[in-house]
Amino acid sequence: MTKIGKVLTIFQWVLLAVSAILIISLMVNISDVETDPTMGSWINTNLIWAYILLALGAGIALIAAILHTVTDAAAAKRSLISIGFLVVIAVIAYLLASDAMPTFHGVDKYIADGTLTPRVSKLIGTGLYATYILLFLAILGMIVSAVSKLFK
Repeated sequence: MTKIGKVLTIFQWVLLAVSAILIISLMVNISDVETDPTMGSWINTNLIWAYILLALGAGIALIAAILHTVTDAAAAKRSLISIGFLVVIAVIAYLLASDAMPTFHGVDKYIADGTLTPRVSKLIGTGLYATYILLFLAILGMIVSAVSKLFK
């Protein structure tokens, strides 16, 4: 194993250990009382850690993709096609989404404090429609793959 490989392995184990400690601490401090400040702080700490891990993973994925794209011209073409595909999906999802305010139990609190606006509602709808479209395409891809294997 190279020196970089060893450093990355140690880094992964540190991330795993910190995550395990935070999750165990959260589980130990679970309380039935909604106003328990200790439980709330552990939830916030775990959410912040999840955001850090998400940003770290996304950053590493972007850097790796950029490095791979720069070193391989065919990969650059495929990457541009993939990005174009995702942009088309996002535009379709945005056009399908509605900015109507939802009417379920408890939503009035979020509308009153300004957390939920028509713009936020439209963005949530966009995310949901994008998820539905990508799920449909994934299932369709599995079906096409299975059927094409039958004819080979």
